Amino acid sequence: MLTALAPYPSSTFRPTSIRCANDRQALFNRIAPVYDNLNDLLSLGQHRIWKRMAVSWTGAKMGDRVLDVCCGSGDLAFLLSNNVSSHGKVIGLDFSKEQLMVAESRSSSKSCFKNIEWVQGDALDLPFDDGWFDAITMGYGLRNVVDKRKAMQEILRVLKPGSTVSILDFNKSNELLTSSITEWMIDNVVVPVASVYGLSEDYKYLKSSIREFLTGKELEKLALEVGFSTARHYEIGGGLMGCLVAKH
Repeated sequence: MLTALAPYPSSTFRPTSIRCANDRQALFNRIAPVYDNLNDLLSLGQHRIWKRMAVSWTGAKMGDRVLDVCCGSGDLAFLLSNNVSSHGKVIGLDFSKEQLMVAESRSSSKSCFKNIEWVQGDALDLPFDDGWFDAITMGYGLRNVVDKRKAMQEILRVLKPGSTVSILDFNKSNELLTSSITEWMIDNVVVPVASVYGLSEDYKYLKSSIREFLTGKELEKLALEVGFSTARHYEIGGGLMGCLVAKH
């Protein structure tokens, strides 16, 4: 089910205006039709392993109520769905209607994913009650929000005490070699492959977005500052990717 800009019938959820940067919202709308193919090509399928790791760190289990923020085309939500089973509930939230439509189309024919609801909304103003979720994931979203502190505060607010959020993204490394490899990959692999789909300009933003992102230590510090009790950042994918795991 796709809930796009429509109020929920239950008082548990509230409609919210989307305050995300318009250019980034338009970007993800444009790349939605080929997003999954590009992920497979650019990571040689490794993104599936990284996403499984991110979900496993949340500790999501059967019967849990879980949230995937910036869900995109739904990969993390589908993995969470398997973890919580038919007794649990998954909400996939994204600001891109086109991404959500792709996610919904992928799940519509699979009975095991009937426990997912797709919601168009803002990561900076989550339309959920305090302490509502047993686990939260966020894949390649924190780097793109306009206010990272506010996004982390919102995640903390809707997460139950004692529960965990797992945030997967590119790793901004302090190691010159690792950062050089990342930039070389973007210039010589990512952008050329994206150009085949007519999206080279859209994917050039990656380099600047990673440069402006936080290092693992900075992410840990931010999580603790907003109120998480523990925070640890794991470098994965040879240091090219990272996952922040923080507990309420």
